[in-house]
Amino acid sequence: MFNWLKQRRNQKGFTLIELMIVIAIIGILAAIAVPQFSKYRARSFNTQAIADARIIKNETGGYFAEWSKFP
Repeated sequence: MFNWLKQRRNQKGFTLIELMIVIAIIGILAAIAVPQFSKYRARSFNTQAIADARIIKNETGGYFAEWSKFP
């Protein structure tokens, strides 16, 4: 029995259980991060759309001020 323990101590590497735990942790972190990233992207698209709408509003007002009609 002691020979098996000595041989086991000399082996290097990770056990299957350790690898499974690490993969599970990575999966949990990914499950948390992906929805947050999706919300961030949607928010940035909405912010850009609002900025574009303001530019169109301002340019349309400038056109009206110059030509007294809307395009």
